[in-house]
Amino acid sequence: MLADPLEVRAILIASATAGEPITYSETLQLLGHHFTRPKMRALCKVLAFVDDEAEERGEPELAVLVVRQSDGLPGQGWWVGGAKKHGYTGLWEGPKATRLIRKLQRQAFDYWSSRG
Repeated sequence: MLADPLEVRAILIASATAGEPITYSETLQLLGHHFTRPKMRALCKVLAFVDDEAEERGEPELAVLVVRQSDGLPGQGWWVGGAKKHGYTGLWEGPKATRLIRKLQRQAFDYWSSRG
């Protein structure tokens, strides 16, 4: 794995507690890496692992907090699995996608801000 899932989880919980999404580039930088597409794809595997564990704990997902700098939405890796889990079949960008992402992010923000 690119990074320790516990370290990634800590970064995402800090982001959720602050009530702010974090970009792929910022996440990789905090992990000591420069942004490259291969590293981003490797990060996505760790994010999936972190979310699987969060689900087992009954916590809201965290990977939805990691977004593209260009539009503030998660990348393809999240949409392939995450959107399906929520029954979303629309476009991966635009107003409907943004509403779904903001709703899921709000769940993480609310959950973690109450524990901070």
